Amino acid sequence: MLSLEIMLSDEGKPMYALKYSDDYIILPSALGFEFRGTIKATELDFGTTISKADSRPSRHFNDHFKIVNIYRNSFDQTWNPVWGEESEIRNHYNELLIDLVQSETSERMSIRFRLFDDGLGFRYEFPGGQKLNYFVIKEELTEFALADDYFAWWLPGDYDTQEYEYVESRISQVPEYFQNAVSGNSSQTPFSINGVQTSLLMKTDKGVFVNIHEAALIDYPCMHLLVDPLRKVLVSHLTPDAQGWKGYMQTPCNTPWRTVQVTSSAESMLASRLILNLNEPCVYDDVSWIHPVKYMGVWWEMISGAGTWAYTSDYPSVKLDVIDYKLAQPNGRHSANNENVRRYIDFASANGFDALLVEGWNIGWEDWADCSKDYVFDFQTPYPDFDIASLNEYAHSKGIKLIMHHESSSSVRNYERHMEDAYTLMNQYGYDAVKSGYVGDILPRGEHHYGQWMVNHYLYAVTEAAKHHIMVNAHEAVRPTGLCRTYPNLIGNESARGTEYQAFGGTKPNHVTILPFTRLNGGPMDFTPGIFEMDLSTFSNNTSKVNATIANQLGLYVTMYSPLQMAADLPQHYEKFMDAFQFIKDVAVDWSESRYLTARPGDYVVIARKAKDSGQWFLGGVTDEQKRTFDLTLDFLEPDLQYEATIYRDAPDADYRTNPQAYEIEKRTVSREDVLSLTAAPGGGFAISFTVLTAGGSHF
Repeated sequence: MLSLEIMLSDEGKPMYALKYSDDYIILPSALGFEFRGTIKATELDFGTTISKADSRPSRHFNDHFKIVNIYRNSFDQTWNPVWGEESEIRNHYNELLIDLVQSETSERMSIRFRLFDDGLGFRYEFPGGQKLNYFVIKEELTEFALADDYFAWWLPGDYDTQEYEYVESRISQVPEYFQNAVSGNSSQTPFSINGVQTSLLMKTDKGVFVNIHEAALIDYPCMHLLVDPLRKVLVSHLTPDAQGWKGYMQTPCNTPWRTVQVTSSAESMLASRLILNLNEPCVYDDVSWIHPVKYMGVWWEMISGAGTWAYTSDYPSVKLDVIDYKLAQPNGRHSANNENVRRYIDFASANGFDALLVEGWNIGWEDWADCSKDYVFDFQTPYPDFDIASLNEYAHSKGIKLIMHHESSSSVRNYERHMEDAYTLMNQYGYDAVKSGYVGDILPRGEHHYGQWMVNHYLYAVTEAAKHHIMVNAHEAVRPTGLCRTYPNLIGNESARGTEYQAFGGTKPNHVTILPFTRLNGGPMDFTPGIFEMDLSTFSNNTSKVNATIANQLGLYVTMYSPLQMAADLPQHYEKFMDAFQFIKDVAVDWSESRYLTARPGDYVVIARKAKDSGQWFLGGVTDEQKRTFDLTLDFLEPDLQYEATIYRDAPDADYRTNPQAYEIEKRTVSREDVLSLTAAPGGGFAISFTVLTAGGSHF
């Protein structure tokens, strides 16, 4: 049972507190802002350019308030997502809106609170028609005063990426981590700020799970959290722009929701839909063009180093503006060539996939990374060995759609200039999905991936794509905050450390047991699972190894939810293990129901899901570097039915370090009364498909 307390301090500071049963989760915590102040003309030094936020005076908008109105409301509705982990979501909350006036300025602000069974959301609202009109935020001063020194799973603060592995520590130990990082790096800390990113998962000593995040991030910078270890207080810290300011606002307006999810178990935290519920309903009248996708890609061979995105033999020393591609000599390793793409199309078609992503199809890859110029790609001109018309026709003849790739190289103004023509080209050839990318420093210089300017760009790309009935899978974009409810053509995001890092030196096995609680809290992730060849040196010059077993990779198709699921490995690697590949072929990508059977962040996750179209159940589980045995009750299955369970699991001698490709497949008749005992190897997992049997033992 959650309860919310609202108060004004003696100084007129608005404050809130949150209790779970009789215990405080969040102690009284301050709310408000610091705004940019004004400078009189007589105070200006016209020989000096004011370029940083600290160069200008500021004023506090967090005290001397009085309450002028209080409104209460309750809401209870069930809504149906276009795609999701379930076909129905209940949105039930009690709401409190408090209107405030600052005595000294007569400026007004409201704070809207929504209290759910599984947490709290609140946001600041600034009404129009008042003295406060246009204002610039120097900092948001929202506090989360923790009632104790919670244990946390966290990422270091960064304005541009979440592509880190998680740190596990007490909140009070966060500053020590950064001190060690600085001492290990004689030049500077590699992180933007000495704070943490959201979604921040924590656990109290009584076993209550707490998650701090944000919802509906629109026209506002992304929030980080600074840690005061002595007071155990987390303070909001917004991503700055090139001058150091945080947000440019004009009334009427509001901030994103600040969220505190609270649940009694890890499993119920996974089931929380608070972030989605705080977003607005779908804005599109027609969603018939939006659909889940299971796809393959000409991608992993480049990531692993077996092929290249670039076409010419002079890569990477040539310059884009002097290449004549008609005369250029191909390097012999360009992956997006006609023959290779047809081979992928044939394999994807033969195995029931929907689509094929092709990266490196367009000119510009010879001179794209970390460019200082504001022109790289035109998103329309293919390399000479990529016949876009012929390949598109061939793919459609095989029942496959091609997925477009737009790597902007973070030259964002260039991308926006070409966006309309690029989407029109997609319509011309029948592409209905695009993977966009934002690798590198943002142009214009000084902006950040998570600042207000870029937050607006990401949504602009999605809404412009919708005009062309195109779905968007954005990589290197800001972390999701539930906007996929409002704009369901935002069908995928990366925004975390994905499978590609297994080719960049590897990722610890526990990473995939944390992501469902954190990154996936705001929306699905294009994690790109399904790697079967763990030793990259067998087909490339890369010495990295994938820290997982084949059974673990299968389990990810259930535990790492996404309506956009990739079979990321090369066709020839799947051909060696077609019996295991069968699960990837069978598993659904859209669900009517999800059951979170057992989970412990950092250790393991086991989930069962029911396919929306067929009603078939699937189960997946993954573990960390520890070998674990699970006794799983199958009471999620329908009563009075028998099922054939096809179980894909680690072999007894499997181990992600020494024997990652060892697995077993077993078929067994089960019902909802049964308990399955399954053992996952270190870095391993398991996957199960359940097929209903008739009375005679045959399949429906």
